[in-house]
Formats: sequence, C-alpha cells, structure tokens
Amino acid sequence: MSGKTPRVVITGFGALTPLGLDASLCWAAMREGRSGIRPIPEGLLFPSPNWDVKIGGHVDGFDPLTVVDAREAKRLDRFSQLGLAAAAEAIRHSGIDFSKENSERCGVVVGSGVGGIKTIEDGDRLITEKGPHRASPFTVPRLMVNAACGNISIKYGLRGPASAHATACASSGHAIADAIRHLQRGTADVIVAGGAEAALTSLCVSAFMVMKALSTRNDDPARASRPFDRDRDGFVLSEGAAMMVLETEEHAKARGATIHAELLGSGNTCDAGHITAPDEQGDGAGRSMQQALRDAGLNASDIDYVNAHGTSTPLGDKAEVNAVLRVFGQHARKSAGGKLMMSSTKSVHGHCLGASGAVEMIACIHAVRDGIIAPTINLENPDEGFDIDLVPHEARERRVKYAMNNTFGFGGHNVTLIVGAYRG
Repeated sequence: MSGKTPRVVITGFGALTPLGLDASLCWAAMREGRSGIRPIPEGLLFPSPNWDVKIGGHVDGFDPLTVVDAREAKRLDRFSQLGLAAAAEAIRHSGIDFSKENSERCGVVVGSGVGGIKTIEDGDRLITEKGPHRASPFTVPRLMVNAACGNISIKYGLRGPASAHATACASSGHAIADAIRHLQRGTADVIVAGGAEAALTSLCVSAFMVMKALSTRNDDPARASRPFDRDRDGFVLSEGAAMMVLETEEHAKARGATIHAELLGSGNTCDAGHITAPDEQGDGAGRSMQQALRDAGLNASDIDYVNAHGTSTPLGDKAEVNAVLRVFGQHARKSAGGKLMMSSTKSVHGHCLGASGAVEMIACIHAVRDGIIAPTINLENPDEGFDIDLVPHEARERRVKYAMNNTFGFGGHNVTLIVGAYRG
C-alpha cells in the first residue's frame, strides 16, 4: 500500500425498512415518494385503549428464517435479525467471498439507538408475572446493543475491528464514520457497516408519545411525516436496518468489485446543550457539516445535495435549516438562485432512530451514482424562512457529484458523512 491515505469505496448495500425487504424496493419507494407509514399492526403494542399514537413504520413480511435457522432466530432480538438480513444482502450485492479473505482484515461496525428493547420489555413483563427465575438465559445476548455487530461477525467469521455505536439517532452515522477511519488507517481492508433498530414497541412508543415527540395524525398515516412543513406535529417512529460493504479502493479493485460510490469525509460534534432539544441555531450540526467538508477537502459550493436529518419535528427541522443556511450561504438560498438541493426521505419511511443514517445513505448512493434526488413528500407549505430547495413531492434528476448525509441524535450528537460519485 502506498503512503497516501486509502480511498474508501462502497461495493455493496442492503436494507429492510417500512418501504420494503431489500434495498431496491426501499429505493424505489423513496424515489417514487410512496409512504410506508401505516397503522401499527394489531398486537404489537401492549393492549390499552389509551394510545394517542397509533401509526408507525413497520417492516412488514420479514421472516428471520431467510437468514438464520429457527433455533438461532429465537436467540436474537428483532433488531439483530433485521441487521443480519441487511448485512446478508449487502454482502451478496458486493460479491465478496469472506472465505477467501484474510479474516483479521475484515470487520464490522454497527449502530443502534436502543438495541434489544423488545427483549427488555418482554423480560420485565415475564419476571413480574412469573417470578425472577423465569427470565430467558438468552436475555443478555439478545438485548445487548452490540448483539447485531457480534452476530454478523460470527456468521461471516470476521475477526478484524468490531464495535457498536449507541448515540441515539446518530448511531449508524457514527458507525459508518468509524468504519471509514479503520480503512483509512490501514487496520482493515473491508468493513461491514450500518445500523439496525426495532423500537416499534410499547415502551418506546409510549415514551416518545408522552414527550410529545410523535405525530398524532392517526387518521392519515401517509401524510403524518412531513419534514419542513409548517403543519408538522412530530416524527413517526419506524424500524429498519441498512448495511453496506466498505472497502479500500485498492482492495475493491484487486478483487474486481463494482464500486458504487466513494466515502470522502465525516464530521462529529456535540451541541453540549440539552439532552433532547437541539441547539436552536443548529450550532453543533453546522460544525459537523463544516468538519466533514474539511475532512473531504471540499468547499460548501461543491455539495449538490444534502440528505437531511429532517425528522418532522418543529424544533429539529428549524435547527437543521438554520445550520444549512449558515454553512452553505448563498449556495443554499433558493431566493438567491442557490443550486443546493435538500430532502428528507423520512417523509416516506419515518424515523428509524439509530438506523437512520445508514438507511438514508441508500438515497445518497443513488443520488451520486444515478443522478436522482429522492423527494420530500407532504411538503405542502414550507415553514417560514426555510429558503432552500427542499425537493417537494417528486424526485428530481440532476448530476450529483457530492452528497452530504446528516444524522443528529439525543444527547446533542451530530454526525455528517460526505459521499461522492466514484471516478477511478
């Protein structure tokens, strides 16, 4: 390997979201603006007549037996099952055969905001009803936030760098950023990176509900997630997973892999202000974007598209717009003829919490590879001062050289990734 910092490329990706059971179905729905938000399936929440929130993004039709046998499926929380399925698709898509690789040079980095929350809820209910000796012996390995990472490593025999990130909604963004660093430092040739979340559970819905963070537009689920719209009333909680295979360019070329995009830089900051509320002016978010631009060696004017965190909350959307306008200046201002486009695919798939950054990287890859920008649906009346081309309603075709992916999380965590069209 030369003395230059290795280039990091994406050779495969996979996803399961409320939009579909593979990455191609998810992307098709993003591109076409088809919502995956529906009433929460009956029986998923603890029986009660008092739910103010009755909608969410559920991964319908998923069968864990497509990736593990029945015995193993029982030992895995749903978030790990989803993560394994997304990883399996990404690995197939990349064409890599790990049995022919140096296992000590292959790793896994996965993010999740709450890990095995369903296991925790079920276990607590069981010992409350039947006593302390009735907990499953698999409880701990099911609930661990690092369970998805560990199980992917075990399944494919990957003995290189392996870690899990739990920075709320920024988790998978941090996982991908960490993977980039491993590859750039030369500690690995291949990393499977992404995020998995299965938080559509009684406790999570209830907790976000009483915080007034969730949309209560139960009578019109498809229109409930409406980032940047003045009538937005909160985010829609969803589950999902997305993984990608990252490699050094040298390794990918040596094995004849198809390269879909290049990861050029990342930023990582903290608001250090409030545990849940974002900085009103988006200070930390803005610094994260600036850091990513410096890391990638780019100017703000080089970015063609921003995939926004854009959750559909009143405070969060405003903070992000403020940050983007400050960082990008006239390049972002629609009224000044700015060329920057920004959209939120959460308008169709809802908020997958810790898996969001990885899910939304699917849209960024297609933007730079295929020149298609996924729209922000339900954007009927942009909020006052949101002077950016937010790509309302319909996808846009345009050459995109560089795209930015923002994910921000409770705790004040901010992470930004920059992906570019690959030119060998």
